[in-house]
Amino acid sequence: MKELERRVRGAQAEGRVPAVQAAVVRADRPDWAFTVGGSGTDRPLDDASQFRMGSVTKTFTAVLALQARDAGLIDLDDPVGRHLPLDAHGVHTFRRLLSHTSGIQREPDGDVWDSLRVPGAADLLAELHRAEQVLPSARRFHYSNLGLALVGQAVAALRGGTWEEVLTDLVLKPLGLTSITSEPTDVAVTGYQVDAYSDHARVEPRLECGGIAPAAQLWGTALDLARWAAFLTDPASVDPAGAVLAEATLEEARWPVTTNDAEVWGAAFGLGLIMVPQADRVVHVGHDGAMPGFLAAAYGRRGPGSPRGMGAAVLGSSGNGAVVLDLAHDLLAASVENDPVDVTPWAPGASVPDEFRSVLGRWWGEGFEHIFRWENGHLVARAAGLPADRAPAVFEPQSADVLRTVSGREVGELLRLTRDASGTVVGLHWATYRFSRDQQAFDGGSFS
Repeated sequence: MKELERRVRGAQAEGRVPAVQAAVVRADRPDWAFTVGGSGTDRPLDDASQFRMGSVTKTFTAVLALQARDAGLIDLDDPVGRHLPLDAHGVHTFRRLLSHTSGIQREPDGDVWDSLRVPGAADLLAELHRAEQVLPSARRFHYSNLGLALVGQAVAALRGGTWEEVLTDLVLKPLGLTSITSEPTDVAVTGYQVDAYSDHARVEPRLECGGIAPAAQLWGTALDLARWAAFLTDPASVDPAGAVLAEATLEEARWPVTTNDAEVWGAAFGLGLIMVPQADRVVHVGHDGAMPGFLAAAYGRRGPGSPRGMGAAVLGSSGNGAVVLDLAHDLLAASVENDPVDVTPWAPGASVPDEFRSVLGRWWGEGFEHIFRWENGHLVARAAGLPADRAPAVFEPQSADVLRTVSGREVGELLRLTRDASGTVVGLHWATYRFSRDQQAFDGGSFS
């Protein structure tokens, strides 16, 4: 862990951030947390000190919306106005609002970042007609705090409480994220902006988010945020009973809906989540945050070589200490590089069911060779020569000689088996494409 400490110390010094708090969690190792700097209060900085997380809050609101969908309260393609009385912009769907593709303007009406006065929930909704539709819906990515606020207010209304109450009852308490609160506690640190041309740090005011609380209000510790990031990437490791959200639902949320840049696909937005691709098919999933005096980043890691339940969070007490935003990604990579995942020994498995034995081996489809195998109790298929870090297609039986692709290539499509009189499989149709034991043209002509 000395290497992680060195990286945090270096970032704090380089970025001139008064206080940095960092944490890494992974299911195969003890939790790690570290702090550098001072709190700006009478209480010393430590792992329990609270920082503001800004827009990382949006990931919590997204989970509340997905919970409501799974409970049958909404459909993601419902217009938000069906569930929340609005005099404007009610046509935007939950899916568009969560993915920042609704085209609604970024902030509530008025210069809220000049006045630092944000309308309360009731006023926000009453004044919504003043907000512009700055782009056509579904045209492109356009970040909107206002859009996420509407999602949070709608879910709160459906659940019969305030957004803060609903979040506490349905997410924070079940996951044991006790440090995360909507208001700062007595262990909160002071937020600053650091002078670009001197070492002076000026205290920033505490902005109350009012009606846009679901987009930016929360406070918490890096350790709890790292656990949250691990939940977003591998919920079964944090919430094995699925009490907060089903694993399949978070998989849906992680699927990219839009990229944030049409030319350089450096990050994508799913349903309230940011996906940042790394090398070798690794993806970091989470969100960044910024508020006056604070920057935050919380990301989990998925992909080859990644431990189960891995997340990192970095919180800084400077609104212009941008090193904080990169450090979370750096810590994830360094943790794996310096302490790789333990190698799981191979062990023999159960025998192949008789009805699938003749499926195994090489098949040709669309002019390309594929290998069908029996692995971990499932029939799977890979294109010949597929890199080892690419997951295979996995099939589940639906009826006699019909299987459904449940993951990987052609997910959702059927695989149909054709047998001869002896019961041997002599042909396949996968997603309607014909597969044969030898290479054939589309008219069935053979090369042998």
